[in-house]
Amino acid sequence: MSKKLFVGGLSWGTTDDRLREAFARFGEVTEAKIITDRETGRSRGFGFVTYADPTHGDAAMSALDGQELDGRTIRVNEAQNQQPRRAGGPPRDGGGPPRGGEPRSFGGDDRGRGGGDRDYRDRDRDGGRDDGGRRRERDGGRRQRY
Repeated sequence: MSKKLFVGGLSWGTTDDRLREAFARFGEVTEAKIITDRETGRSRGFGFVTYADPTHGDAAMSALDGQELDGRTIRVNEAQNQQPRRAGGPPRDGGGPPRGGEPRSFGGDDRGRGGGDRDYRDRDRDGGRDDGGRRRERDGGRRQRY
């Protein structure tokens, strides 16, 4: 059985090979991997080291936790199993309409333009309002509503 260690606080310049080299003195390292940003390819400042023998992993963890590697103090812990990612489904706040059954409103009008009064291109001098203060329809109210 193998043992996987989490190594945090790594320097941006630390490579997979440098990580393997630092941990290899405690036993056979089967994998040493720096985690990088998917878009930029830059190191995220942490990685994982896997040992074939769990006792070697324990020795490395106790010896290297809090030590310096490439100018940075590193943290070494036993890696935890990754929690499954949430895919789809409602938001974590429960989603759905708020109490009262009304659907959520994110502002704007039903035509998808958003902003209501903020659309200055279509306004005339009186702000697109009739004498009663209500918004005047562009088509003079002739449009049928369903």
